[in-house]
Amino acid sequence: MSDDFIARLPKAELHVHHIGSASPRIVSELAERHPGTVPSDPDALRSFFEFRDFAHFIDVYLAVVGLIRTPEDLRYLTYEIAREMSAGQSLRYAELTCTPYTSVAAGIAIEAYTEAIEDARLSAERDFGLVLRWIYDIPGESGLPAADDTLRYALDHRPDGLVGFGLGGPEIGVPRPQFEPHFTAARAAGLHSVPHAGETTGPETVWDALRLLGAERIGHGTSSAADPALLAHLAEHRIPLEVCPSSNLATRAVATLDEHPLRAFVDAGVVVTINSDDPPMFGTTLNREYEIAAQLLDLDRRGVADLARTAVEVSFAPEDVRTRVLREIDDYVSTRA
Repeated sequence: MSDDFIARLPKAELHVHHIGSASPRIVSELAERHPGTVPSDPDALRSFFEFRDFAHFIDVYLAVVGLIRTPEDLRYLTYEIAREMSAGQSLRYAELTCTPYTSVAAGIAIEAYTEAIEDARLSAERDFGLVLRWIYDIPGESGLPAADDTLRYALDHRPDGLVGFGLGGPEIGVPRPQFEPHFTAARAAGLHSVPHAGETTGPETVWDALRLLGAERIGHGTSSAADPALLAHLAEHRIPLEVCPSSNLATRAVATLDEHPLRAFVDAGVVVTINSDDPPMFGTTLNREYEIAAQLLDLDRRGVADLARTAVEVSFAPEDVRTRVLREIDDYVSTRA
């Protein structure tokens, strides 16, 4: 299968982080605005972004967070991410995981945060035809205060594009049960539950996400493969896993791509979607993740297109958007048969 087929295939992405999507081009502009902490020279910046290990990823991520100092920075970042998603990835719809807690802690008022991302969202749809929606996630390492604030931002300052409530950050040492009240409140307000779970911890973390947090999709869920009962539950209840192969390799959730449990998930009847997580920081793209999935699952063009359809079908996109993108996928495949 040609890379061109995947690159031009209309797609949706459900597990991709807002700040983690900042490319070297975008970061270079922000570094020019705020010199001193991150190199702005393109060559130096490319070296800075080259993934070395997970600790280095955290350093890069936090460095980019440190460049988002004003609402204008936030608006620029969001709009330019949308530009790159639509141009190079053929994305038609994306749910970006945002962490407003870190931006507010850095001095951006939540009202200004909301205005900036919403302005960028509306402009991106007008200019690029890319429909964006938001998932607000709790940075788990910051504990209950961050959870309290994130819930307040979601409920009291809810942007029109907000569809989900998530939980990110490290899993080890961050038990899921403590966040049950926050997810209960978010779900009561009509937000979908989409926590990360089972990436660097065992299947019990996924069970907690399902039983206590009411998860409708699971971010990663890599360790689910170790529990046949969990796989059966996910398959029976059609609870999708948001799979990010290169990210799983980078974070050592899997030792090699050949050992990735994607095949086990599919063989067990679990619904899967393919995603890029923090693409520039892990040296990947959504196109590349589809290529990896095609190799691991031995898919032809129609199989790859089915992956794209699944992402649209299990998304939280408006019904008219789902219908339109599914039609685009079908039309595209029919012209490439």
